[in-house]
Amino acid sequence: MSLSMDDIRRIADLGRIDLSDEQMRVIQGELNDIFGMIERIRSVDTEGVAPMPNPHDGVQRLREDVVSEPENREENMKNAPEQTEGCFLVPQVIE
Repeated sequence: MSLSMDDIRRIADLGRIDLSDEQMRVIQGELNDIFGMIERIRSVDTEGVAPMPNPHDGVQRLREDVVSEPENREENMKNAPEQTEGCFLVPQVIE
């Protein structure tokens, strides 16, 4: 697939981007190079190759989820400018 200058003008118009003729020529070349790379990737025969959802053989090194600090509501609420029933009171943002 190759983009013409009319295609570039249309894309710039849709994106509301003001481009000079020189900038459009540069972008046209860059986009056509990208489309060329995509076509090369699509041409690779992947028949019989199983999809690889994770490049690390599906092994994730996750730490165990444990509580590391005790709850200290009184200490945490000292910085609250306003509070009610042990919870932070904030201005309403949704009407």
